[in-house]
Amino acid sequence: MLVSFNWLREFVPFEGEAQELGDRLTMLGLELDSIEDPFESIKDIVVGHVVECAKHPEADKLSVCTVDLGDETVDIVCGAPNVGKGQLVPVAKVGTTLPDGLKIKKAKLRGVKSFGMICSERELGLSDDHEGIWVLPENLKVGAKLVDELNLERTVLDFDITPNRADCLSILGFARETALVFDLPLTMPKLDLKEAGGNAADEVKILIDDPELCPLYQARVLNNVTVGKSPDWMRFRLFSVGQRPIGNIVDVTNYILFELGQPLHAFDLNRIEDATIRVAPAEDGMRFTTLDGQERKLLSSDLLIWDGKKPVALAGVMGGLNSEMQNDSTNVLLESAVFRPGTIRKTARRLALPSDASYRFERGVDQVMNTFAMNRAAQLMSEVAGGTVMSGVAKNEPKPWQDRTLGYRHDKCMSLLGLDLDQDFAKKVFTLEGCKVDDSDSANWKVDTPSHRLDLEREVDLYEEVGRVYGLDRIEAKLPRVAKSLEGTVTAETEYGFVKGLKYWGLGVGLNEAINYSFVGGEDLDRLNLPEEGRVPIANPLSEDQNVMRSDLAPGLLNTLKHNLAQGNTHIRVFEVARKFTADSESDTQTRENLRLGILLYGARHANEWPWPAEDADYLDLKGHVEHLLDNHFKLPACCFSLVENHAYLEPCVDVRVCDRSVGFMGRVKDDIADFYHARKDVWLADVDAQALRELRDEHVIKFNELPKFPPSRRDVTLVCPMDLNAGTVVDTINEMKLPLLESVELVAEFIPEGEDRRNLSFRLTYRHANKTLKDKEVDKQHKRLVDELVEKLPVSV
Repeated sequence: MLVSFNWLREFVPFEGEAQELGDRLTMLGLELDSIEDPFESIKDIVVGHVVECAKHPEADKLSVCTVDLGDETVDIVCGAPNVGKGQLVPVAKVGTTLPDGLKIKKAKLRGVKSFGMICSERELGLSDDHEGIWVLPENLKVGAKLVDELNLERTVLDFDITPNRADCLSILGFARETALVFDLPLTMPKLDLKEAGGNAADEVKILIDDPELCPLYQARVLNNVTVGKSPDWMRFRLFSVGQRPIGNIVDVTNYILFELGQPLHAFDLNRIEDATIRVAPAEDGMRFTTLDGQERKLLSSDLLIWDGKKPVALAGVMGGLNSEMQNDSTNVLLESAVFRPGTIRKTARRLALPSDASYRFERGVDQVMNTFAMNRAAQLMSEVAGGTVMSGVAKNEPKPWQDRTLGYRHDKCMSLLGLDLDQDFAKKVFTLEGCKVDDSDSANWKVDTPSHRLDLEREVDLYEEVGRVYGLDRIEAKLPRVAKSLEGTVTAETEYGFVKGLKYWGLGVGLNEAINYSFVGGEDLDRLNLPEEGRVPIANPLSEDQNVMRSDLAPGLLNTLKHNLAQGNTHIRVFEVARKFTADSESDTQTRENLRLGILLYGARHANEWPWPAEDADYLDLKGHVEHLLDNHFKLPACCFSLVENHAYLEPCVDVRVCDRSVGFMGRVKDDIADFYHARKDVWLADVDAQALRELRDEHVIKFNELPKFPPSRRDVTLVCPMDLNAGTVVDTINEMKLPLLESVELVAEFIPEGEDRRNLSFRLTYRHANKTLKDKEVDKQHKRLVDELVEKLPVSV
C-alpha cells in the first residue's frame, strides 16, 4: 500500500519525519517496506520561459526558441506545434536524464544548435499525452525545479498490509492509525454536495437477488458531465500512489478508492437499459467482455451486475465494456456497494483478474462509510467534470450493518500480555479506534466495535489492540508462571509421544532428521512410477513443483539426498517421520493420512574421521536399522523378510512383516532414478508404516524371563549351499526343529569360492539348559541331529 505523506497530512497534523512515522506504524503491525520519491525521475526538470519563438530556417516543422531558465538563456530547437512566445514550459537542461533513459546533450538540428529540450507530459512519464509540449500555469517561478513549483509529492511510504487489516487499504486507514499512536485529531474531508432536480430513487431501480452476496447497493446520478482530463492536482496525486490517470470521471473513482478505501464504479447511464440495476449470479457457461476487452467464461458462482436486459459488470472485480464511460458520455450512474468477500475472491482468483477494487472487496469494506464515500465522489465529479448531481439516492440495503459488541476483561488481558496497565489506557485505546465502551461493570466491559474494523471479532482481538498500541516491542521478556506440572503431560501412549519416541530412536542410532514439504510435484511421483490414482491435487499450488500432496515419503527424501550431494555432503544418514496423503471418498476431508517413517542411507558406512575400512553402506546396514527399531526399540516379535517383485522404485525390494502383518518395505533405489538425483553410489531406502507399529506396540504384551544362570555351549557349522538358497530359509528350517536345548541361530560368515556356483554359509548355534550345565556329549547329540536334518531337508552339504 503506497501512502502519500502530504495526502496523509490532510487527515492528521503529523509534523514528524517520514521514517519516524514508518517506524511507529511498523510496530503497530503495518510494516514499512520502503520510502520512495515518485517523481525522482523528473527532479532535474526546470521551469523555462519562452522569450522568443521563430521558425527554423531549414525546417518548416521546427521552431527555434529562446528560453529563459532563470540563471541563463539558451536556444532550444523544438518540434511541437503548440510552442509559442510567452509560454512557461518544462525544460530538460543539457546533462539531464529523462524517465525513459534519454540523456540530453548539446545538439545541432538542421544547422541550428540546441541546448536542452522542451518536454511533453509523455516525455516526463506523467501521461500518454503527446500532442504537443506541456504548457505550464503562468504563476510558476522561472528557473525553479518543476517538482517544487507544482508541489508534487516527494515522499511516499510503501507498507506491507496483512490480510486482516482491510481498514488500512486507504489513506484514511493510515490516518486513523497515525492519530491513534501519536494522539492526534483526525479530520475528515469536507463534504459540500450540491444536489439539483429530480430524485435518483425514482430514476433508477435497484434489485438484489441474494442479500448474502450483496448486503448493500446504492447509486447516485449525475447529468450533463463533460468527460475529459482531470485537474493536475488529482492526476499527480494519483500518480504518486502508482495509479495512471485516465479521465476525470474514472480518476475520481480511483481517488476515492485510495483515499477512503471504497471501490466505486461509474456507468454510462445512457447505456443502462430499462434504468434498472440487478445484482444476481451469472449463468454457467455464459460469456462476458470486461473493460480490458477480454471475453470471460463465467460460472454460476460469479456475481454480476445486470441492467434490465444484460450484464454490465463483473461485481467487485471489473466493469463491462458495454457500459463504460466514453468521451461523449454525459450522464453517469455512480455505483457504491458492498459484496460478499469470498465470492469476489473466488472470481478474481479463478479468472486471474486482480484489480484494486477486488483486492479491497475480498478483504471487506466499510458498509457504514459507503454512503459518505459515494457522496464525496459525486461532489468531486461535479467539480472536475461539471454537470449536476441529481437529488436523492437509489438504494437497496437488504442486510443493514449490525454493530458488534464484544466483552472485555481487563484483568484477563493483563494476564495474557504480561503487563500491568491502568484500565484508562485500554479505554483510551478503544475510544481512539472508534469503539464505544460501556465500563459500568468494571470487571466486564461491553465494547461496540466500529464498522471499519472487521478484524475485531473476539475478545482476544481487543487484547491484541491493547498490546499493539502499548508496543509489543516494549513488553519485557518474562517466563510465564506455569501452574501445572509438566511431568506426565506427554506420554508414549499419545501420538505426539509416539512420534517423539521415533525421533529419539532415529537420533540415537546416528541418523539426522529431515523435514520436507507435504507438497510435491506430480513429476516427482511420476518419476518414481507411483500411480496417479489416489493422488490429492492442491487447489492453489505455490508452483508446479508443489501441486500435489505427497503419496510417498521417497520424493522428499531423494530431494534431500540431491540437495546434500550438491553441497558436497556424501555421507548421508537421514530419517523422516511424516504423513503421506491418499484420496479417500469415505473420509470427511476426502483424504486419508498415514504416518510413516522413512530412512535413507548413502555413501560410506562410517564417517571419514573414523579409522575403519572405506566401505559403502549396503542392504545389511539398512536391515540392521529396521531390525533394531522393531526388535530392540519396540520389543516386537521377530520380524521376517521376503522379496517383492516389480516394485515402483526399489530393486531389489524386501517386504517387512511382523506377526504376519506388513509393516513396511526396504531396498535399493533403481539406478535410473538414483541417477536423476545425482547419486553415484547405491541409495538404500526404507519406508515403515508408523501407524501399524503403534498398533502392534499397543497390542503386544512384553514378557520378562529370568536371566540364564548356566553357561552356554556354542557350535559352528558351515553349509555348502546353492546360490539361490536364502540364509533365512536355513534359519527357519532350524527353528522348525524346535530342539529343546537350542537357544539361538546366527549367520556369522559367507564365502563364495572363485569360479563356483555355490556359497558357504557359516552359522553359530548356541545351546543352553535352564537348570544345569550342559555336557559335551549332550550338545554333540543335539548338534548332530540338527545337521543331519538340514542335509536331509535342504540341498546342502557339510
